Amino acid sequence: MTTAETTAEAHAQARAQAHPAPPRSPAAGTLRPRRTAPWQADPYTDALRTGRGPLFLRRSDGWLLPLEVERWCSEPDSADLTVLERCRGTVLDIGCGPGRLVAALAARGRPSLGIDISPAAVSHAVRAGGSALVRSVFDPLPREGGWHTALLMDGNIGIGGDPLALLSRLAGVVGTTGSLIVETAAAGMDAELDERVRVRVDNGNSAPGEAFSWARVGARALIRHARATGWAPSEQWTAAGRRFVTLERPG
Repeated sequence: MTTAETTAEAHAQARAQAHPAPPRSPAAGTLRPRRTAPWQADPYTDALRTGRGPLFLRRSDGWLLPLEVERWCSEPDSADLTVLERCRGTVLDIGCGPGRLVAALAARGRPSLGIDISPAAVSHAVRAGGSALVRSVFDPLPREGGWHTALLMDGNIGIGGDPLALLSRLAGVVGTTGSLIVETAAAGMDAELDERVRVRVDNGNSAPGEAFSWARVGARALIRHARATGWAPSEQWTAAGRRFVTLERPG
């Protein structure tokens, strides 16, 4: 798929999301419980619309992981800029959210694409000037096997709750000389952090979405998983309290 085709598909999806077809009425006598998919619950959609939280990942025992909605919906900050400076060639932003990075790359004339399972996030990214598709990283992707740089920002190494599976998948998405930039658990946290949890998106005031699997990974744990899946670490750095690791395809 060419850059023009990818952009056209992104804008077509955004139009479809802005003007959805009316839902079919359920058959008479049937009542279906309202279910919301992960990252598509009203709290997340509302947070993206307003550009602010509070928003959390909530575990069943009450543990909360704050989500930085305000930062996601703003211009790239100083830490983000250190990532953008390291992007080479074509860039795929996995779990792009409201699209601050793909919009910044597009403004710089860089060929890039964001993917996210949230239609609201993808619409926001396209309105911001980026190219984005509603797509899971585990679905077929444009330019599969040919991306020069892939990004896993904002804790997105946690997608699917299985970092080994995610890293293995991305080895087939990035080109043989490509790189993967991963944001790990924050600099002040244990670099060996390596946990799997079941969480829901929640703002503390309304019904959360469906439970889903998530992971949190520190820098040393990430490198261990990377080596087990055919990646080699090439750089680590900290910026504004955030921790990043670049992985390369050896060969």
